[in-house]
Amino acid sequence: MLSYRHGFHAGNFADVHKHVALLLLLEHLLQKPAPFYFIDSHAGAGRYDLHSTFARKHCEYDTGIGRLWPLPQVPDAIGRYLDLVRGCNRQQTGTEDVLRFYPGSPWIAHRLLRADDRMVLAELHNTEAPLLKQVFRSDGRVAIHHRDGYEALPGLVPPPSRRGVVLIDPSYELRDEFIQVTQCLERAWRRWAAGIYLLWYPLHRRQPTLAFHRALRRSGIRRILVSELGINDSRLPNRLAGSGLVIINPPWHFETDFAGITLWLEKLLATPGHTAADTRWLVAE
Repeated sequence: MLSYRHGFHAGNFADVHKHVALLLLLEHLLQKPAPFYFIDSHAGAGRYDLHSTFARKHCEYDTGIGRLWPLPQVPDAIGRYLDLVRGCNRQQTGTEDVLRFYPGSPWIAHRLLRADDRMVLAELHNTEAPLLKQVFRSDGRVAIHHRDGYEALPGLVPPPSRRGVVLIDPSYELRDEFIQVTQCLERAWRRWAAGIYLLWYPLHRRQPTLAFHRALRRSGIRRILVSELGINDSRLPNRLAGSGLVIINPPWHFETDFAGITLWLEKLLATPGHTAADTRWLVAE
């Protein structure tokens, strides 16, 4: 069993980058009345206590949500994201004034579900999976699988509605994780080429990012957008330099809108020596 627990990293800059993108993609699906599916291959625990031993060990939320939380004015999309975080705190504590809890991707998606929309979550970790089931125990719109997300995802697509977002957000704890995630994404895409896919990856000098991008170009997958948010000096050892996202089949205007958001986050969160934020097409039509 892998040792990774997202509670150590909950609410950090990578979560902010990823969750704002997820919000925009889900809001796009909400523009039409037809139901949609949200599928998460590495769902985690659903929500996280920032006062827990895990979160307080490194206080990574200070590099992300902690910086955004007190701001009086933010861009509209950031404001809607913060409203979701406040809603998570209000649900758990009765007040939205104090930042205590951070919502994971499943919690954010769940808040946007309509009566006919559905959510399918996979989580392998023996500790995280029961926590995830507890969070959504009373909602019949949510199906939770205690299983390997790489193995599960190709069998979960296409969803019955043929509309939806797939999130792939692994820990990259294994040496061949970039290979696994590429193969999983390719298998899923060949079964459901019209779906929207959001994949997170770490920016770190020891990670094979360039080889990962080459593999995606060779995969045959079309309409691949990349968003990279550099935060720390990439030369520093044992430090996550930034957050990367692969978005397949992004909606119209997503590229421009999200590029502006990423630049705003860079100005707020980045430290000296970071790599400039970049939003670009890896593979076009």
